[in-house]
Formats: sequence, C-alpha cells, structure tokens
Amino acid sequence: MSGKPTGVQNDTGAADPLDPCELAPSYIRAIAPYQPGKPITELAREFGLDERKIVKLASNENPSGLSPRARAAIEAALPELARYPDGYDLTRAVSDRLSVAMDRIVLGNGSNDLLEMVAGAFLAPGRAAVFAQHAFAVYPLATQARGAQSIVVPAKAYGHDLAGMLAAITPDTRVVFIANPNNPTGTMLPADEVEAFLRRAPRGVLVVLDEAYNEYLEPPLRCPSVAWLAKYPNLVVLRTFSKAYGLAGLRVGYGLCHPDVAAMLNRVRQPFNVNNLALVAAMAALEDEAFVERSYQLNVAGLKQLTAGFERLGLAWIPTFANFVSVEIPREGGKSAAGAVYQRLLRQGVIVRPVAGYGMPDHLRVTTGLREENEQFLAALERALGEGAP
Repeated sequence: MSGKPTGVQNDTGAADPLDPCELAPSYIRAIAPYQPGKPITELAREFGLDERKIVKLASNENPSGLSPRARAAIEAALPELARYPDGYDLTRAVSDRLSVAMDRIVLGNGSNDLLEMVAGAFLAPGRAAVFAQHAFAVYPLATQARGAQSIVVPAKAYGHDLAGMLAAITPDTRVVFIANPNNPTGTMLPADEVEAFLRRAPRGVLVVLDEAYNEYLEPPLRCPSVAWLAKYPNLVVLRTFSKAYGLAGLRVGYGLCHPDVAAMLNRVRQPFNVNNLALVAAMAALEDEAFVERSYQLNVAGLKQLTAGFERLGLAWIPTFANFVSVEIPREGGKSAAGAVYQRLLRQGVIVRPVAGYGMPDHLRVTTGLREENEQFLAALERALGEGAP
C-alpha cells in the first residue's frame, strides 16, 4: 500500500478518528489493491508510442481475439440491452455440454467473481484459507477482505506442494485454493495427485479447483474434475471464458459444485452479475470448438517459439502448461534486474508482466501472442538484456 494517509486529515495533520476510511476494518485498510497489467493506451501516452505497434503480452489474453460466433451473437443481442440479463440459457448450455445438473452450476462475472463468492460465503474472521506460495493473487485478496487468515504453503519447484497444503489445514480452515495450471508459474498437478488430496481433505473444508487454463492443457493431462463432483461434495471447480474462448473483456465464468454449496454461493451472488452480452457470447463460444482448437494450437506453437528464443538467449524458464511462460532474468550486479528489463521493454512498446508481487522478483511472465508478436518481444528482450550487460 501507499504510505499516504488513507483518510481525511484534521488541523493537526493526524488522521481524523471520525473519518469513515479510518473506521473501516483494519484487514480491509491493509489490503494492497490488485495491480492489473499496464494498458496499451497508458503506455502509448507515457512514451509517445503508436498504439498500433505496441505488443501486449501481459494479461494472458487470447491473441486470436474472440470467436466469430461470439461476435455474431453479441451483434444480435444489442437490441435487447434494455432488459436485465437472465443466466438460464447459459446455465442450460453448460449443463448440457458437461452433463452436470443445473443446480450445480453458478455463473460469475469472470471466475474471479466466483472466488469472491466462495470467500464471502465460507470465510470470516477466525477462519482460514490455505493456498500455495506463488499462487493467483486473488486468493489472498479475497481471504483478507473477509478478515480470514491466509495460510501460505511454500511452493515446491514453483508449484503446489499438496502434501504440505494438506498438513497446513487447521481446525479453522474452511477453504483450500488450488490453481491447476497455476498462475503465474504455469505449473500443473497430475490428476492422480489432485484426487489423492481430495480423498484426504476434511469434508468440512471446501476445495476450490481453479481451472482457468484448462483448455490449454493437452486433453490427456486434463483432470476429470467434473466427474469428481459426484464423489466429493466439498469440491468446487471453476472455469472461465476469458482465456481460450477469448472473452476476457466481457467477464464470464462458471463454478461447478454440490447443489448445497451452489445455494450458499447464490446467497452472496449479486443479482444480474453477468451481463447480457457476456451471456450470449459465452453460449456461442461454448459451441465454437474449432476456435478453441485453433487457440490451443496457436498456444502450443507460441510456447515453442518463446522457449526456443529463451534458450537462444541463454535464459531459464519455468516449464509451463498454460498460455504464458515465466522467464528468469539474470541479475545485474548481484541485484534483481527483472524490473529494469521490464521498463526497457516498455520503452520499446512491449508489455509483459513483472511478478515480484508473487514472490518471484527475478521473473517476468510472458503471454503467448501471435507469431509476429512473439518475434517482436524476443527481439526487444535481447536488446533490453544487452542494455544491462557489463
């Protein structure tokens, strides 16, 4: 957080005890707001760059854009925007596609919204959530916003240590967050290890399996998580349309869980939380299997291109199963240089993601882009590294 005062000052310069900001719960005032990737428009203004030449590989977006079917569905839905949204049709479509009863499905304004619902329904002061070091930033944010304790388990080779996470569960633990693949490391847990965790986890602890990058996994590597729902009533599976389906700007995802858990999430879910355009676009995208397959294949090629470039530059990276890769930036003068290289890339019109806030000060996370975008990034990276060479 900033060192600036959070509330109104009185005549002496001290914080006014009657300021509503000062009266907010201490665990809310202590939250450091989530920092998204730098927008293209902001970078263009900051350095006087041409927006059309800027490459953004920072936010794990689909470089192919959105499904043509989704675009057509959006255009067809424009005349209905005066009406409130109704999630029935998308819920039915997900139900039919996955063979999951509708009362097991909860729609969210992105899967982040569902993480907030889980926290709102099951976490509170005196309770705790367990998650891994280097895991998605929303897990600690959602936990702290409810005044609950975050139990962070040290990573194992940048991934989840499931044995350590199981051992970390306390009597106060109500939620365990597992990202598979994980963001920002890209690491993946095999299905047998995840199910072994589910078998051993206390039934009173909700296990949230965050599968935002599921569609980027090779099909044999994907967990049969939907089938697990019948065996583990404390399992919640989260999916999103923001990644492989290309709908990040519309914010739509869904959760799969036991009907009783779904009922609890619906108690804290905001009415009309998913907008009309997101609903119709997601329905269309769900049916556009060809687009998702092209996105998958583009990502496979992009990862090969990026890692080949890192190898040529003598850089190490974390093996990844998502649509991004975290590359290690060599230190300069014994100090972390990732932040400096990030700034040098910005000046060249290339946006990636620094991940020091995830406890990875020597890495940058790079989303796979189109072939020409990856080439532009690798060329800019080589120049940026050269600027810091002795």
